[in-house]
Amino acid sequence: MGCARFTFAQRPNGKLSNLEAYCLRLLRNRDSSEESTLFTDHKRPMDEQSSASHVPPGTSQASNATPGAALASHITPADPHAVDVSTPKKKRRHLWIWAVVLILFGLLFYWVIQHQQKSQAAAGGGGRRAGMGGPVPVTIATAQKGSMGIYFDALGTVTPIYSDSITAQVTGVVTQVHYREGQMVHKGDPLIDLDDRLYVAQLVQAQGTLEHDKQVLAQADMDLERYKQAWAKNAIQRQLLEDQEKLVLQERGTVTNDEGVVQFDQLQVEYCHITAPISGRVGLRLVDPGNLVTANGTSTLVVITQTAPITVVYTLAEDSLPQVLKQTKSKQALTVEAMDRSQTGHLATGKLGSIDNQIDTSTGTVKMRAAFDNKDGALFPNQFVNTRMLVQTLQDQLIVPSSAIQHNGSEDFVYVLANAKTGQPVSDVSVCSTGSGSGGQGSGSSSSAGHAGGQKSNSKQPSAPPPPPPCKVVMVSVTSGHSESGNTIVVKGLQEGEVLADSSFEKLIDGSPITISKVKLPTSSDTSESPTQ
Repeated sequence: MGCARFTFAQRPNGKLSNLEAYCLRLLRNRDSSEESTLFTDHKRPMDEQSSASHVPPGTSQASNATPGAALASHITPADPHAVDVSTPKKKRRHLWIWAVVLILFGLLFYWVIQHQQKSQAAAGGGGRRAGMGGPVPVTIATAQKGSMGIYFDALGTVTPIYSDSITAQVTGVVTQVHYREGQMVHKGDPLIDLDDRLYVAQLVQAQGTLEHDKQVLAQADMDLERYKQAWAKNAIQRQLLEDQEKLVLQERGTVTNDEGVVQFDQLQVEYCHITAPISGRVGLRLVDPGNLVTANGTSTLVVITQTAPITVVYTLAEDSLPQVLKQTKSKQALTVEAMDRSQTGHLATGKLGSIDNQIDTSTGTVKMRAAFDNKDGALFPNQFVNTRMLVQTLQDQLIVPSSAIQHNGSEDFVYVLANAKTGQPVSDVSVCSTGSGSGGQGSGSSSSAGHAGGQKSNSKQPSAPPPPPPCKVVMVSVTSGHSESGNTIVVKGLQEGEVLADSSFEKLIDGSPITISKVKLPTSSDTSESPTQ
């Protein structure tokens, strides 16, 4: 039998058979590393000396002569840790299996990475390759002459010209509230009535005192007239006449004082009947009948806000102030438009009314106030609005859509439609429409239909290739000017009437063949980079 699955058993006499000794010598010749792997040192409760003490005396010399027998004596067929010589071969086989699995996994990972890179390259450059291999569908825009306004945009707040918070000027009990919440009132309309009986009684007393003093003054005037006549006849002394004159002056002063008291009491009675000082809208009711209000108190009885006309206060950067001052000095009224929060809805149009007298150093802005008629009530007090102030209008300018102008970092450029043969800008864009509105695919569909018909008549006849597109694009450098509302002024580089490409920029290069699409295509970002030539 072989040594592959052989185990050593303990002998009573400590000797090994010839076959066991032969296998033991083979195991001794292995490397020390393999011996440590094949033979495991099993712990015993007794050490080697104790185990040797159980060996008969006649076997000690044999044990010293054959140390392998002592090693084999620890291994029995019943020992669960019996040495299996085939274990290294199994481990090698497992290592080979894992190595093959790792290699396959690495190959699979490499294939996935390569596939993703090819997909990304196809997605990023497929459009450009399509533009190189066939006509690119584009939408067009025409350079036209026109006027463009220069606007300054700012954030503003609707501010009423007048806003009155009315308080009581006399002490009294509220007897009646005449207004409704949110009502539009006019100047002089009654608002609130207070109990005026006390003040009416005081007024009557003052009027009685005034009447008494007037009669006293009249009597003094009569006595003065008698003294003058007697003095003319030398019937009285000069002193009596002068005393009477001064007495008349005293009575006149008393009457004047009484008249002031009457006027004061009349005013107190008027304060009991509160009326609207301005025309506007009243707010929510702040006081109810039966409440006691005090003179010059802090409690507000009613608030009235003027809504028409109304103003909008907004701020402007100090760098833009010189342009505004230049226009105001020439006596031109600058137009101001009020827009809603999203800048999509137009609320009202007004005029610049006034400019603050100093710049706010903390923000670097100056306040401005624009006046609006607001007859329709579109502007509400304290409403947040966006303002657009027209500072100047540029006339006779060459204007193109801002989306048609591309940038490559150093200059601006556009793609001008030109004849594919002569390279001259086209004047009739209909010649560029070679197919249906989907952008050049119509000619391919017609060709496919003709090819299908040709197969019916003659299956061997090849289909004719589509004719080359008659138009291409030429990249032209331009100088851009002011931009407003999606349009840009072109200062240099274009002529009026030239047709520009306004879409599919990611597929275009200088000289790309194009076809005009009847379907609106999405425009790319106006910050796209210039394609590689």
